[in-house]
Amino acid sequence: MTRKVFLLLGSNLGDRKSILRKASQIIYDKLGKEVLESAIYETSAWGKEDQPPFLNQVIEIETTLTPHALLKEIAKIEEDMGRVRYERWGQRLIDIDILYYNSSVVITSNLEIPHSEIPNRRFTLVPMDEIAPEFVHPILGKTQNQLLEECDDPLEVHKL
Repeated sequence: MTRKVFLLLGSNLGDRKSILRKASQIIYDKLGKEVLESAIYETSAWGKEDQPPFLNQVIEIETTLTPHALLKEIAKIEEDMGRVRYERWGQRLIDIDILYYNSSVVITSNLEIPHSEIPNRRFTLVPMDEIAPEFVHPILGKTQNQLLEECDDPLEVHKL
């Protein structure tokens, strides 16, 4: 059984565009079939501002993996691509977050779906709104478009 999953890709080190392209290709090869890709967007760093700006992109895949198996495979992709976790919200070569997994709600010690920060991050909502504006947040009961309209994140998001 396939499930619809939205992932947020981010990078603020190295050749950011190439890193996002490489990550998405590995995801399509190993985790699930490509459905949609947003444009790539640039934004200042969120949470820890004294670092280079990020490029972000949301991709939609269809996968047969369970949420925890998906998380495990994503962590392996990040590690294989050279991600080192120095500090929360710090610089990173690649970051892959599970935003939504169908309309499921999963809350465990190491996984929270939908991602808890979606309503607070314009850099997530802008690409989500581009590819799935009517997708409803399973806890808040609001579309991505509604969440974007209500988002008070002041960081500007620029489409490349």
